[in-house]
Amino acid sequence: MSAEPSLHHTDVASDAPATGDGAGPAKNSGNPQSARSRRNRRGRRRRGRRSGRPTETKRSDSTAEPAQAKTGTDQAPKPSDLAARKQRAPGNTSNSPASMPRNRRRGNRRTGEPDQAPKLRTVRETSAGGLVLSDIEAPFDDLSAALIGRVDRRGRTMWSLPKGHIETGETAEQTAMREVEEETGIEGTIIAPLGKIDYWFVSEGRRIHKTVHHYLLRFTGGELSDEDYEVSEVAWVPLTELPRRLTYSDERRLARTAESVIADLRSDPSRLAQSEASCVRTEPNDYEKAAAARNQRRNEPPPPVKPRRRRRRPRRPATGDS
Repeated sequence: MSAEPSLHHTDVASDAPATGDGAGPAKNSGNPQSARSRRNRRGRRRRGRRSGRPTETKRSDSTAEPAQAKTGTDQAPKPSDLAARKQRAPGNTSNSPASMPRNRRRGNRRTGEPDQAPKLRTVRETSAGGLVLSDIEAPFDDLSAALIGRVDRRGRTMWSLPKGHIETGETAEQTAMREVEEETGIEGTIIAPLGKIDYWFVSEGRRIHKTVHHYLLRFTGGELSDEDYEVSEVAWVPLTELPRRLTYSDERRLARTAESVIADLRSDPSRLAQSEASCVRTEPNDYEKAAAARNQRRNEPPPPVKPRRRRRRPRRPATGDS
């Protein structure tokens, strides 16, 4: 009788040491492929034990399981993998540009909220005003200045120095004298410049940057009056009380500057006369002309905003199977 075929395959031969009774393969069988496979299996078993992963088990062909069971991972496929397989399926056109939802360009891309309100129109305004002294020759403690009071939206009286916009053909000094007379009812002449302040505020849907040039004036005549529609109250206030009476911090700083300027002018009579003569101007300079033109355009309606033309992106070619 012919010998029965061996039930053991070559690649799953026993790892036990060979014995001399012929029960297993010889120690030196001379087959290098079987010896190499045994070494590879030993290395895989050792690496599996080190990393804590379960070792693979050899199953017969009749009880073979899917590929994921052979690899030792019993996890279910990820949703992303299933979606990728579905997109790669033949005849699927769901990933074509025509079928993709269009991105909404309007509104906030992150939150989906509508666009914010349009930016406010920025306007530049230039004004001039002054601090009118009752009598520059009087003692310092007896000096008084004319202030105006305006009522704000909350019903509070805001005390400030008289001032107004520069008009066409006027110098800043002429504007200061005119505004003082219109808002307080008294007349004055320019003695010396005090400086300028600038600030920002929002009014009537516009963002306004305003610059005000201030001058020191000498009282020459007239009486206090609040007939101006923008003024609710006028008063003579002692010069020493201006830092506490004035509402705005910039004008309080100007009041402190005025004290030092008055002290310098009173110390030298020739300096006072020279300063007063230098402030007499009748022709506006280029800056004053440009400021008057800006002030004249401040009440004009803003130019119409041209709609932005949207640039259409080229459509990407379809990636589906033709």
